[in-house]
Amino acid sequence: MKTVGASVRWVLAGRGATAATLQTLLTKILILGANTCTGAITARILGPDGRGEQAAIALWPQFLAFTMTLGLPIALRYYLKRNPEQESEIFSATLVLGTILGIVAAIAGILFIPQWLTQYSPEVIRYAQWFMVLSPIIMLTTIYTAALEADYNFKTANQAQYLQPLTTLAILTGLAVSGNLTPFTAVIAYAFPSLPIFFWLSRYVWQRFRPRLSGLRKSYQRLMSYGLRAYGIDLIGTLSVQVDQALVINLLAPEAMGKYVISLSLSRMLNLFQHSIVTVLLPKTAARPIAEVVAVTGMAVRISTALTTMAAAILFIVGPMLLNLLYGAEFMGAVPVFRILVVMTVVDGSVWILAQAFMALGRPGTVTLLQTIGLGLSIPFLLLLVPRLGLQGAGWALLCSTVVRLVFVLACYPLVLKVRPPSLLAKRSDFYILKQKMLHRT
Repeated sequence: MKTVGASVRWVLAGRGATAATLQTLLTKILILGANTCTGAITARILGPDGRGEQAAIALWPQFLAFTMTLGLPIALRYYLKRNPEQESEIFSATLVLGTILGIVAAIAGILFIPQWLTQYSPEVIRYAQWFMVLSPIIMLTTIYTAALEADYNFKTANQAQYLQPLTTLAILTGLAVSGNLTPFTAVIAYAFPSLPIFFWLSRYVWQRFRPRLSGLRKSYQRLMSYGLRAYGIDLIGTLSVQVDQALVINLLAPEAMGKYVISLSLSRMLNLFQHSIVTVLLPKTAARPIAEVVAVTGMAVRISTALTTMAAAILFIVGPMLLNLLYGAEFMGAVPVFRILVVMTVVDGSVWILAQAFMALGRPGTVTLLQTIGLGLSIPFLLLLVPRLGLQGAGWALLCSTVVRLVFVLACYPLVLKVRPPSLLAKRSDFYILKQKMLHRT
């Protein structure tokens, strides 16, 4: 136990893991503040109908790009950490594959959108198709971010993430003041900042990794082998975040869709700490011994779950006031589903932290299979409950499927790793170690 404890402290101390987590957390808070302001502006001016139309236009480029990653961002993180001497070849191969997949995602969206958005006007459908040109840019930006995080350059990665919502906020404010804010111009405000950020990151990572097009066959094979095994987790991450919106768009009217998007956005305020930990955890524990990986993962999930649960209890009470204050009385009908989604978000964050142990140990395939079963339940739940219960049905469907995924991930520890699953109950020693790391700012 002393050896494991010392290893945990080594993993946390090396190259500023706590500082990186805190930096990422602060970035998430800044992004949350900007997104809250942009959400309030669009909701109050566009109303539930307009907010639903905006969501119908904006959802698809990111959703389809993320569903087409084939696990490349995860594979890139893993191999850059494991084989740093081959970083140029690994990054180059990922870049080529990502470009191809981004183009495929754009074409798929252009063909698919008219068949799905049948409840929306031809104008909304046409705008949604045009915005699919962003899919290759979103794909490559995701790969750039993964490379920066694997290189432990969280400063640049975080800058890219918070500059976009801040720029969007400035553009939306200008549109609102000038009276030109519509669902279409709102989507432009969200999409436009991604272009200069993409070109900035492109220049940075090309100088850092110096990509080339020759001698990449072995890297292609490695990336696809790991990526396809990890793809289910990558895909599940996207689907668990956005498949509900993709289905609700088809099942509910634009007004109900607007209320659902707002309640989902507000409930995901709770993901701040958990997502910050996940961002740092895999690069830090990749290829480490199993005892160290499980110990670090256990401490991370206990601290994050405890803090998130306390925040959820507060948000459960003050949520209705926040909905009214930020978005207006028109959105108060979202209160019941909002409270269900608060609980779901706490459980979902714990699932993703627990899953990082399998990714770090090179065992993504088993978790992919098990989580696919859990996520697969959400689709029939949504199709069954949304027509009967409306917005609340969507919330209950997501909560049930997330609980199933939690059970599956915990069961994987003894079945696959042959170790006991980490306890989810926080210990005093967990917070003591966290306090020490914060005081020393290592």
